[in-house]
Amino acid sequence: MIIFVIDDEERIIKSATRHFTKLEPDARLETFMNPMDALNAIKKDGIIPDIVFCDIEMPEISGIKLAAKLKSLVPDLRIVFVTAYSEYAVDAFKVEAQGYLMKPVSLKDLRKELDRVPTVYRPQPGKLDVRCFGHFEVFFDGKPLVFQRRQSKELLAFLVDRQGKLCTSEDIGAALWEDELDMTVVGQRIRNLISDLRNTFSEIKMEDAIIRDHRQVAINKEMIDCDYYRMLEGDIAAINTFKGEYMVDYSWAEYTAGMLTYNED
Repeated sequence: MIIFVIDDEERIIKSATRHFTKLEPDARLETFMNPMDALNAIKKDGIIPDIVFCDIEMPEISGIKLAAKLKSLVPDLRIVFVTAYSEYAVDAFKVEAQGYLMKPVSLKDLRKELDRVPTVYRPQPGKLDVRCFGHFEVFFDGKPLVFQRRQSKELLAFLVDRQGKLCTSEDIGAALWEDELDMTVVGQRIRNLISDLRNTFSEIKMEDAIIRDHRQVAINKEMIDCDYYRMLEGDIAAINTFKGEYMVDYSWAEYTAGMLTYNED
């Protein structure tokens, strides 16, 4: 768990450090006396907290305004306001705060807020982190994978959708180029895209993520960590992540999206 504590008073920062060390000894605690440093930690350093405990009365920017800026970067960010003033409660919940605690804060209050943070899924190291819900995205070691061609990424998405099953040129062509009838042209396009994928994967030493068997191709399921697959396996966190959107950029994915939505109901 990553916890942010934002307060302009040093004594509050020290007190919070003692409290969270007791409550979550394995958590990563980031403390900020300057609110702008907390923003930069997310924006520039890519540190995404699981929960933020934030003062409201601060000289440079109010906690309410800071919360709005934080949520513009991470829309589902959980923010708990910690303040000595009760009159800000209405404004706090306008920015969809998770909680509102009055100083001095007890260990029991902090424990209650921490327990409300859902377990965050961490991708398995050494595997492709594939996300199918919403837009199709691929990451490796926390960084987005860059494809030389737009349709190379779409081919990978199609192979992921097929769950490791071997696909023929006809299968792929019908999805990616449904109006193209010349299979010679389709075959050459597919060979180019597979070559592109192999080059992309070779840069991260993941060439074996693509399986070739004669004229068929598949994704190696053992080398990817995928929200779609975890949902099919009954993983509660993945099921809760699905909001009815699946590979929204690809029309051929509508069948799977419908299946997932129907099964969820």
